[in-house]
Amino acid sequence: MDRILYTAGGGASQTMAQQAVVNNNLANVSTPGFRGELMAMRAVPVEGEARLPTRVASMMTTPGSDFTQGNISTTGRSLDVALQGDAWLAVQPPGGGEAYTRRGDLQVDATGLLTSLGNPVMGDNGQAIVIPVGADVTIGADGSISVLEPGQNPDSIAPLAKLKLVAPGNENLVRGEDGLFRMTPPPGQQNANPVPADDTLRLVPGALEGSNVTPTDAMISMIDSSRRYDMHMKMIESADENEQRANSLLSLT
Repeated sequence: MDRILYTAGGGASQTMAQQAVVNNNLANVSTPGFRGELMAMRAVPVEGEARLPTRVASMMTTPGSDFTQGNISTTGRSLDVALQGDAWLAVQPPGGGEAYTRRGDLQVDATGLLTSLGNPVMGDNGQAIVIPVGADVTIGADGSISVLEPGQNPDSIAPLAKLKLVAPGNENLVRGEDGLFRMTPPPGQQNANPVPADDTLRLVPGALEGSNVTPTDAMISMIDSSRRYDMHMKMIESADENEQRANSLLSLT
């Protein structure tokens, strides 16, 4: 009887883990460039004294991310960029190294640093890009950045830098806890080597790529996992009721 409780409790625990992934995807439906996290349930043989060929436990796994491109919408904002194809923006994460993102709603902080969600955006020279304070920024389809400083004539627009666009290959990227993607580092190294810039990659200026999470699908997955959790809890309640009835019968003898 106790083994039923462990099996049902394990299933409920894994269902809660699945629900957490669904909740995270649903919470990022409106996040620019967000890539939904995939999830799958797999059977794992039960080890120990309770091991039997027909007895398995369930385990929730996250095999990777959905790299399907989201819809692109025009915003008209000069610092918005939508990456095309397999292009990624290179940024500098707080822990060092190089990370990659599809989030294109760029910002300029108080010091003039160009950032994506607070992470400095890198130029094709491997350095962070600094925008002159108060300058008008123009970003080309190839990632080139031009600026017109305050008080200058319109024909004084000058090139400043170029966004580092890379194509590391989606199958080589792993999502970190901060939401950024990274290459898997070689054994014995903390960070992977930077991916070289690819001059053939293009972006759409004045536009944003939306999340590739479909709200309807996410809601269906949430309802499904919620009902599955209720089923596991009902099994635990039934096992408890059966045990109480068995104890009552034994007390009569």
